[in-house]
Amino acid sequence: LTLTGQSMQVRPRARISPHERPMNANPPSMFNPDDSLEFGPVRCAWGAYHHGAVAETMVRPKLAEWLNTAALELSLARDAYGRPRLDGPNADFDVSWSHSGNGLLVALGANVHVGADLEWLRPRPRALLLAERFFTANETATLRAWPEATREIAFVRLWCAKEAVLKAHGRGLAFGLDRLEFVADGEAWRMTACDAVLGAPEEWSVHAFTPMPGYVATLAWRRR
Repeated sequence: LTLTGQSMQVRPRARISPHERPMNANPPSMFNPDDSLEFGPVRCAWGAYHHGAVAETMVRPKLAEWLNTAALELSLARDAYGRPRLDGPNADFDVSWSHSGNGLLVALGANVHVGADLEWLRPRPRALLLAERFFTANETATLRAWPEATREIAFVRLWCAKEAVLKAHGRGLAFGLDRLEFVADGEAWRMTACDAVLGAPEEWSVHAFTPMPGYVATLAWRRR
C-alpha cells in the first residue's frame, strides 16, 4: 500500500505458493485480534467455532502466536484426565479452551493453572432441576428466589464459573459441581467455599465477562 499525496494507490501483491511458504510459518489464526482480553497473568481470545471441527486444531495457531513459536513445534499433550497441557520450553504456561454453540474461547496463563468456560445463552427451562441435582442447597435456594426473568442467565453464569474452576483444577465436571460453593454478588457469583483439594477460595481468581452477544464466559486461575 502506497500513499501519494491525497491519493492512495494499491500495488498488486505477489501470490505465494503454499510450497514457497517458510517451513516454520504458522497457519492463519481464525481469531480476530480485537476479540481478546488480558486479565493479570491470563490472556484469552474468542472466535467462531464450526461444528465437527477439532477445537485443538483451531486454537493451536493462536497459542503458537502468543508463545512466539511454530504451531507444529508446540508441545501440546493430554494428562490422564484428558486435560491439555503444554510441555517442553512452554511448561511454565497453562492452557484451556471451551466451545459452545458457534463460539470458541481459548486462554493461556503464565505460572498459573487456568480454566476457561464458554456458554451459549440458549433457553434452559430445566435450570432449577439441574441446580437441584448438581449445585449446593444454598445455591439452589438462591436461584429459586431469583427473579424468573433472569433466572436462567444466573444459572448459566454459575455453571460457567464452577466449570472454569474445575477445568483449572484438572478434573472437570467429574470432580463434582457441588464441591465448591458460590454466593450471588450482584449479577455475578463469588466463590466462598470449596473442597480442600481445590485449596482456599481466596487463592482463586474468577473473572466473568461477555465475549460476544448471546454468550457468557468465565476464566478461573490459581497460582502454581
